[in-house]
Amino acid sequence: MDTLWLNNPERAYADWQEREAEGVDGQHFSARSRAQHQAMFEKFLRYLRETGRDLANYGDEHVAAFCESVGARSAATRMRYLKLLDRVGRQLVRADVRVSNPASEQLRTGHWPDEDQPLFLPEDKDALLQAYTQPAPDDGLREIRGRAVVALYLATGVTLSEGIATELDDLQLDATLPYLHIKAKAARGARTVPITPFAIPALRTWLTRRAAEGTQGRALLTLHTDGARINEASVGRIVKAALTTIDFVAPDMSPRVLRNTVCRRLLLDGVDYVEVNRILGLSSVRTVDRIAATIER
Repeated sequence: MDTLWLNNPERAYADWQEREAEGVDGQHFSARSRAQHQAMFEKFLRYLRETGRDLANYGDEHVAAFCESVGARSAATRMRYLKLLDRVGRQLVRADVRVSNPASEQLRTGHWPDEDQPLFLPEDKDALLQAYTQPAPDDGLREIRGRAVVALYLATGVTLSEGIATELDDLQLDATLPYLHIKAKAARGARTVPITPFAIPALRTWLTRRAAEGTQGRALLTLHTDGARINEASVGRIVKAALTTIDFVAPDMSPRVLRNTVCRRLLLDGVDYVEVNRILGLSSVRTVDRIAATIER
């Protein structure tokens, strides 16, 4: 028996993930996924300790109760925990800590909830929004900033928080191939993201106006000259207004639509899944798979 699973289960799980744990595709998990899985596993450990159990003596009813509690608001969350506990259970059997895997039957009978099709801009609307970002001679501060915000998200596919966190030095418009540097955060490593050329005029115009206003600080996107970062609500309003301008109406009109649009555009341009995943900072191909399924071949 591998007693480390009983004496120091957190360490045992971390070691196993580092050396052996694999997903359904037979590949080792990414560093980001390992960090997420470790946190999920430790949450299960806390539940076991609260109920007076350990990894050797929990049963089907404990798996069911735990997954029901963590997945009360999301069937997808429940399935993610159930898959993790199934992997752990199989490893505990291999390590002679247990004789059976309590999660196996529940995983067999469980299923992922139906998912809505991801929202994105069709090619014609994508072209219209790219045209919308181009500076106009009579643009004021508000219009210049709005076009830059939309251009940044539509040209790079960064997440809402990554765009807000972008600093002036992260934007490299004078490089041979302009790019945006995304700093490492938690388990998501640093990466460089190419900037699609249509966005360059809007971003340059914003940088010029930002400097002319005497804006302080290093944040790229700001609402005021004190340099405070733009907030999520403001980005959302700007993006929604731009989408409304091109007559795009959908249940979700957030920057997520622009991120999905970038993903789909890259796939349409023939960029392979691995590179699309890298550009978007994803840890699995699930999102890319779902968007690829919307493309007729």
